[in-house]
Amino acid sequence: MCGIVGYVGERPCRDLLVAGLEKLEYRGYDSAGISVIEDDGRIDSVRAVGNLANLRAAVAERAGEGGVAVAALPATTGVAHTRWATHGRVTEENAHPHGDCSDRIQIVLNGIVENHAELRRELAGEGHEFSSETDAEIVAHLIERNYDGDLTAAVRASFAELRGHYAFVAMHGDEPGRLVGARRECPLVAGIGKGETFLASAIPAFLAETREAVAIENDEIVTIDAGGVSITDAAGAPVQREPEEISWDESAAEKGGYETFMLKEIHEQADAVAETIADRLPSDEGVDISEIELDGDFLRSLKRIVIVACGTSYHAGLVGRYAIEEWARVPVEMDIASEYRYRNPVIGPDDLVIGITQSGETADTLAAMRLAREHGAKVLAITNVMGSQATRDADTVLYTRAGPEVSVAATKTFVAQVAAMYLLGLKLAQLRGTLPAAELSELIAEMKSLPSKIEATLAACEEGMRSVAASRSAQQFFLYLGRHIGLPVCLEGALKLKEISYIPTDAYAAGEMKHGPIALLDESTPVICVATESPVLDKILSNVEEVRARGASTIAVVTEGCTRVRDVADDTVEVARTNWILQPIVAILPLQLLAYYIARERDLNVDQPRNLAKTVTVE
Repeated sequence: MCGIVGYVGERPCRDLLVAGLEKLEYRGYDSAGISVIEDDGRIDSVRAVGNLANLRAAVAERAGEGGVAVAALPATTGVAHTRWATHGRVTEENAHPHGDCSDRIQIVLNGIVENHAELRRELAGEGHEFSSETDAEIVAHLIERNYDGDLTAAVRASFAELRGHYAFVAMHGDEPGRLVGARRECPLVAGIGKGETFLASAIPAFLAETREAVAIENDEIVTIDAGGVSITDAAGAPVQREPEEISWDESAAEKGGYETFMLKEIHEQADAVAETIADRLPSDEGVDISEIELDGDFLRSLKRIVIVACGTSYHAGLVGRYAIEEWARVPVEMDIASEYRYRNPVIGPDDLVIGITQSGETADTLAAMRLAREHGAKVLAITNVMGSQATRDADTVLYTRAGPEVSVAATKTFVAQVAAMYLLGLKLAQLRGTLPAAELSELIAEMKSLPSKIEATLAACEEGMRSVAASRSAQQFFLYLGRHIGLPVCLEGALKLKEISYIPTDAYAAGEMKHGPIALLDESTPVICVATESPVLDKILSNVEEVRARGASTIAVVTEGCTRVRDVADDTVEVARTNWILQPIVAILPLQLLAYYIARERDLNVDQPRNLAKTVTVE
């Protein structure tokens, strides 16, 4: 997730672009940059590593040198970018905007180009020289190759060659006063002012200047100039769309129109999963996570995997344990990092230890990873933040790509971590030959469909969960029950309810219910059951019957089209159908919504729950 903003108009654009980036910095703060077109058509750029304060300082330094476009206010066309690193390290060379060989073209991009490697090889063979490690830079070179005096046509031709999910904006020194953008899955919106037009990832980038906005839809090409917006589809056919008046205030706009960051991030989960898996599943025949740099022979001969994590990351690791054992047939141990670090673990060079930490700074997980390395084990970090401490303490890293998460309660980082664990499980199965080729291909195809299934599930179940929450928000205790792959979903769902609604909640393996928790049940107890289709569905149904016999009300999460649970549950909520091991990524969605709407019914601050911090950097 990155932030992009462009401007064409009559006013000096430098400060407008930087102000727009300030409203988008939540989308990325690894680096930032700005490019503008001078009066003579020359493009000048400034880029800086770190947050926008560093970019401002770099611009000010250039201003002191005198005679450069970024420092000279008259430039009225430009683009700017704030980066959340995915491809390539956090360096000035990898910061956007990126240019072509002649430095006449500049682009800013949000998202991932899945076929960047093959395009880079092709372009390099034609003599193009690259200055960064990013997938984004190839877009500038594609436009250069396709340019014949018409930037819109060149963008359209380049768009046809790209695979992935992205939005980008391009400018050319030969066409001052014009920007061209394109969108596939990632957001892009135009803002129309008086004698000026903006293009941005989100409305907050220009809301202080205009409230007239035009949404750009998937597979559309948009050209802007000072007079307004022109949109075509990918084939060049004109698209007519009237601007809308934005009524949000600036605070609501930063949340994309959602009432809280948490709700916004719940709805960003399809993007988080898509970005995490996109180019790592280049075909249905295999998984490409070569960035983890672990020897194939080592992975094939693994004797054991140990996963260490805390909180939500621990629950993601539990899902990963089931998947790895099922697919790759490697024994997996799961340990709470704060406990593992004070054990004297039996571990050695034949073991792989996986530390999962959203921030890469979780103190207990870092300590557990260091302990494992001291005992000779290989350590893999799964984290969302490039350059974090976990990336320095591990032998190698598998990044999630959820983008910044503002709300304290984790949502999109959880599903991204689960997706990363699935990638690792499938890669191990591929290397070890433990899955037939046809089954591996089917699982990869199912993984690719998860983003659309997340969107469909959220659309289908949100109102239902709002209603369930309204009817149960006064209850004083909830019990969550699940089996096998459904158990970590219950643990995570219960954690969300505790974190943001402050309701005492327990989550249990359903088969253990009779060993104590059943004593808690009466007519006032809501019981949440994860009853998606799996080899243990019959067992779960028996447990639901036992719950109802004690008078408790039951709310079951079920697979779309499955009617078996309706007869034994008071309420059911359907989630999209997928392979049963992949089910947690959609099964968690209604439980996030349930926790969210119960907390809202109680008028609580869901983004900043009491006593909690986003990153736990101390014991």
